[in-house]
Amino acid sequence: MLFPTPTFAVFFLVVLTVSWILMPRQPLWRPFVLAASYVFYAWWDWRFVFLLAASTVVNHLAAVAIARAGPLRLRKAFLTAAIAFDLGLLAYFKYAGFLVSSADTALTSVGLSGVSGVVHAALPVGISFYTFMAISYVVDVYRRELEPAPFAPFAVYLSFFPHLVAGPIVRGRELLPQLAGPRDPRRVDTTRAYWLILSGLFLKVVIANHLATNIVDDVFAAPNRHSSLEVLMGVYGYAVQIFADFCGYTNIAIGVALLLGFEFPQNFASPYTAVSLQDFWRRWHMTLSRWLRDYLYIPLGGNRKGRLLTYRNLLLTMLLGGLWHGAAWTFVAWGGIHGLGLAVERLRRDRRHARGRPDPPDTLWRRAFGRVVTFHVVCFAWIFFRADSFGRAGEVLTRLFDAWGQPSPLVTGSIVLAIVIGVGSQYVPARAFAAALTGFRRLSLAGQAACLGVGLMLIDTLGPTGIAPFIYFRF
Repeated sequence: MLFPTPTFAVFFLVVLTVSWILMPRQPLWRPFVLAASYVFYAWWDWRFVFLLAASTVVNHLAAVAIARAGPLRLRKAFLTAAIAFDLGLLAYFKYAGFLVSSADTALTSVGLSGVSGVVHAALPVGISFYTFMAISYVVDVYRRELEPAPFAPFAVYLSFFPHLVAGPIVRGRELLPQLAGPRDPRRVDTTRAYWLILSGLFLKVVIANHLATNIVDDVFAAPNRHSSLEVLMGVYGYAVQIFADFCGYTNIAIGVALLLGFEFPQNFASPYTAVSLQDFWRRWHMTLSRWLRDYLYIPLGGNRKGRLLTYRNLLLTMLLGGLWHGAAWTFVAWGGIHGLGLAVERLRRDRRHARGRPDPPDTLWRRAFGRVVTFHVVCFAWIFFRADSFGRAGEVLTRLFDAWGQPSPLVTGSIVLAIVIGVGSQYVPARAFAAALTGFRRLSLAGQAACLGVGLMLIDTLGPTGIAPFIYFRF
């Protein structure tokens, strides 16, 4: 079930109404929301509901066992078993075919083709997101940072439909306390919820889909058929497309959750205004960035074991973060570019401090230079993320330089405008959005309804025909 569809609109209106009716009766509300979430998930393939249910039961039992176990080695054993189960499911459904294919390629190179078997496993939608949520939950229980929740709240936490298929990755300590009792409808910030949903729909339905269908897909399908200018605009277009697609989705998810009475963490904070790669990862897919930091980078040793191991940990974290995004070596390369960039930034800072030199002053020109360099490093990495092979990525990179001056019919005014809006809107001060929300909040109910209606009509008019899936559904 996709957010920008009539089906979801009807589904959500029913769930929203019944949810607030049952909210004071928590023993009835939890089963209802759980059932609604399972219906939402089953809309793609009902069989994967059993996978979600199995993950819920196993991780709940593991968390309870970890909390009750006395000896540290027993707690570690339960934690290891839970993580092995979670990663085992993820490895089979997401990486089995990739690993077998890679093994076949390696065997073929030494004349042993056809030795390995073939694995075809359909990828369950959202498995990466709810698996990471399950892992963070059992690890937090193991660390004594979180008490295990009763089964019903935990089941709702893991399967809650607004975040289920594409995030944000919500921690147990962020959502479980909100599930402990009824929410107060008087405290719901409906103005912010409407803004999040409307802006999310605009980003996804208008900006992302326009760029995908009118330049990005064509350029990455056959870069050698396009001019250098078209390829450059295609690369910029994909940078904006993936931001608009994913930020748009999570804005809708956060807004939907907010209307139901629940606060999700912010997932994007103007990432293309970043002045460094470190700054970029503090702004891009923030819930994943914090997850990788807390459950991978820090357990690897973080920056506590010397410079060389710090650089190694940064690189390993981003390589594994790249692999999390997809079962392909191009995703690993994308993660490697970011990991190497982060390590180089850290190395430069360490050398400056070792010489007793302070950090450079924060000037306007330095920020501008940092933003331009960071944006283009990120765009360079996006080429590997979007390309379906290293060969195709090489074609894109080559075509960026050898076809200038050729006709560029794909570079239209609407393409340039979409890219400018996608990047430029991130430079709009937060206080401007706050002022707009304040003005909207002061309107009468009829005025607010009129604004929302006009906004939805514009999105429907400017958007494509049919339903466009979200990019991150396949991750």
